[in-house]
Amino acid sequence: MSLRFEDIDFIIIGAGKSASTWLQTQLQSDPAVYMPGPELHYFSREYSQGDDWYLSQFSDEGVGKTVGEKSNSYLYEPDGAARIHRVLPHAKMIAQLRNPVDRAYSHYCMLFRRGDVGDDIDNYLDPSKGEHPRILGAGHYARHLQKYIDLFGREQLLILFYEGVKANPDQQMASVRSYLGLPSRPLAPSSRGKVKDKTVPVVPGPLRKRLAWMKPIARPLRGTPAFEALRGSIARDTEYPPLTEELKKRLYEYYAPSIEVLEGMSGQSLTHWYGPMEGVQ
Repeated sequence: MSLRFEDIDFIIIGAGKSASTWLQTQLQSDPAVYMPGPELHYFSREYSQGDDWYLSQFSDEGVGKTVGEKSNSYLYEPDGAARIHRVLPHAKMIAQLRNPVDRAYSHYCMLFRRGDVGDDIDNYLDPSKGEHPRILGAGHYARHLQKYIDLFGREQLLILFYEGVKANPDQQMASVRSYLGLPSRPLAPSSRGKVKDKTVPVVPGPLRKRLAWMKPIARPLRGTPAFEALRGSIARDTEYPPLTEELKKRLYEYYAPSIEVLEGMSGQSLTHWYGPMEGVQ
């Protein structure tokens, strides 16, 4: 028995760098929930693959369970909400959001660690030099969420915040489980810690790109003592370009109008997002 669109109950639409992977990992620990492992990005980057391809990513393991998926690109994909609504008008949306300045810097650091961006941080984070769609544009949460509200209604969108994971993960997951109609369940122990850590040494980006052709060969060897010893010999700590106070101030000024709208949309005060930048309106 194959899964159909009507069997898909929820989608985590983002935001990236906001502990959404923690959220997915926690839900996947519940035997009553089924979510495919990787992010599918169907309604954003892979839409040309077609509906049959999308449904084929869900195995029969999900039959009779609460079924969902997570793809952070859905939040800022211009056509994402409309594409999802076309086939999943009944599905519940979940958005977990982080201070947009912190999120933008974290996203930049991830791309820097991969070797996808250079060390001139202003070129990517200074709004006056253009809006990088994934680094800066993704942080206009209210603009993106309004598309989902217009199509699905406010009651089919759960808005969460990154601070909830840090301060009270049990309550955060209780809210999610209640929204999805799942019975209460303790947090999985492995889900209490960090899912990702940018301080872990990595193979430098340029070298990793030169060795990309070896990925299919190396994949079966991951985790073996020999592979990890070799990786450890070439992995290095990453020194990230700092986010200066001046650049941070420009970013808060840039996001201030969007944050104000999000406060009304979510019903929560977000003044703490400004941190040391008191006085920014």
